[in-house]
Amino acid sequence: MNISYNWLKNLIDIDLSAEDVASELTRVGLAVEGVHPHGDDFVLDIDLTSNRPDCLSHLGVAREIAAITGASVKAPAVSDEPEIPLPMVLAYDVVAINDPELCHRFTARVIKNVKIGPSPAWIVERLEAIGERSINNVADITNYVMHELGQPMHSFDNSMLVIADAEKPAAIGGIMGGLDSSITEATTNVLLEVAFFKRENIRQTSRKLGLTTEASYRFERGVDIDNLSRASDRAAELICEFAGGEMAEFIDVYPTKAEPRYAVSYDLPRAVERLTGLKVAGSECLRILNSLGISQSEEDPAAFTVPSWRYDISIEEDLVEEITRHTGYENIAEELPPAFGAGEYQDTEIRKRRLRRTLIDLGFNEAITYSFIDTKNDERFEPVPGLLDDNADEKFVTLQDSVIEGAVRMRPTLLAGVLDAAKLNFNQQHKDLKLFEIGKTFATKSGEDGLPTERELLSLVITGGDANAGRSMTQRELDFYDAKGAVEAALEAVGLSNLVFSGGDVGHLRSGQAATISSNDRVVGSIGRISEELAGDYKFKQPVYVAELDLQSLLHEETSPALYRSLPKYPAIVRDVSFLVNRTVTFDDIRASILSQGRELCRDVSFVDVYEGKGIEANERSLTIRLEYRSDERTLIETEVDAVHAE
Repeated sequence: MNISYNWLKNLIDIDLSAEDVASELTRVGLAVEGVHPHGDDFVLDIDLTSNRPDCLSHLGVAREIAAITGASVKAPAVSDEPEIPLPMVLAYDVVAINDPELCHRFTARVIKNVKIGPSPAWIVERLEAIGERSINNVADITNYVMHELGQPMHSFDNSMLVIADAEKPAAIGGIMGGLDSSITEATTNVLLEVAFFKRENIRQTSRKLGLTTEASYRFERGVDIDNLSRASDRAAELICEFAGGEMAEFIDVYPTKAEPRYAVSYDLPRAVERLTGLKVAGSECLRILNSLGISQSEEDPAAFTVPSWRYDISIEEDLVEEITRHTGYENIAEELPPAFGAGEYQDTEIRKRRLRRTLIDLGFNEAITYSFIDTKNDERFEPVPGLLDDNADEKFVTLQDSVIEGAVRMRPTLLAGVLDAAKLNFNQQHKDLKLFEIGKTFATKSGEDGLPTERELLSLVITGGDANAGRSMTQRELDFYDAKGAVEAALEAVGLSNLVFSGGDVGHLRSGQAATISSNDRVVGSIGRISEELAGDYKFKQPVYVAELDLQSLLHEETSPALYRSLPKYPAIVRDVSFLVNRTVTFDDIRASILSQGRELCRDVSFVDVYEGKGIEANERSLTIRLEYRSDERTLIETEVDAVHAE
């Protein structure tokens, strides 16, 4: 942004040199990149941030200098001479705003009997100093007023506009005027248009057309809606002075006037000290704000009226910034901020990190999949109990739009994602897999608020062989018990060891190779081999085992504190024993029964094998278990163990 030093001196009394002005502006946040001589003038090259469109004019920069020096801004004078009545030149019913959302205010004025010619030398010099070339007196004046007051405007040949406006656009609003209605040497009647367009719309149009002009640059950052009539008056007066002509009535279409904006601060000096450490008196705070056009409300001292040209001020912190930059950022003390205690992980986060580490130690890789899935998964998986609300009209959360075609459901299960990840690995010939995911699932909720519920789940998938390819050992195919062991080990690492696995039917799992997982008599998940139908959908040709648990509920359960136990000093003696039991009797039932006998030497009971089939009744099975005997005082002998074992 180029600013003329001599031009500034017409708007404010300056006792500073051009270099000093540049230094002071830089100090308050308007970075001056350089000061360049131009004849008897100096041009300040200011690098403005996008939030300061108010300084895209000489008047805006003059306001900043006024706040620095305490001088008053001398606004360009406008004549009080009455407009010459020119009936039927431009009627109010001719000018209309079809979309007030895009054009908030539109003003127009006809100037008749103008004479197009060269501009006065002083206007040409000022425009050339800031890099604008002279065109003709009318075009130069509209450019001049834009750089002086910051308001873009367009001048049209009124006679040409009347012919063409019903057939095709006369201009691209806020960006560029039309060729057919532009000012030429033959123009005698000028229509001066000054408007206020929606910033976002101008920005989109400019980007779409690949067209950036001085007008669009200002409009897309924001112009002062209250400055339109002043800018129109200034331009009209200059045109009448240097191009002759007579001003017609000023037409101002302003459907919805802009409401005053306020920033609230109940104790501004304290806010300044709290945020910056600077101690600035209340009177000085008000002086700085007043010099910038920000006034304190008489009715409410906590409310500060924000001027229409400052879009970047809306909250207390913005007021503090204005005071601080004019007080001087260099006055902020260089000191370390107060030290606060280091943040800590919540207990649930610590346990999740421990769970992740355990699964990784077991050879799993963590997967992170999309939170939205295809609708074809609606009936594929049986969700964790309690996740879906049976009373809700629609159980699944549906997106109105999605970045992936078809994936419009917020996932009610993690299994769809991890199985997609498994399929991707299969396609890359990676068929020995151990994957897990911890993530949020979503479901609708009935009731007044209607907000979806979120629940964090743990899912895992295992398939293929246990040993990595290339090792000399023979691979063992992973099975149900590998998945079960991984779940038990992971949850035991976070203090949860009371899980109960019970055979049952789960929609997406194969019958006879599926189990529900319970904790404290409540079903929290399922585990098993995926069904043949589901395996067919994914084109899996080898057994795939999955598990899914309500991790959020499990992590909020009470856990037993970890107790220290020293390593045994003496060796143990083990005995295997097989039981023929009813199929309804589980290993946990047998283990609990043995340990409840209170035999001091019997330290542990573990599962070895199960047999069902030939030679055994259909409702029975053979369970082989291992009992471990050990003493903390001596090495046991066979006869001692045999006696206890026989009991």
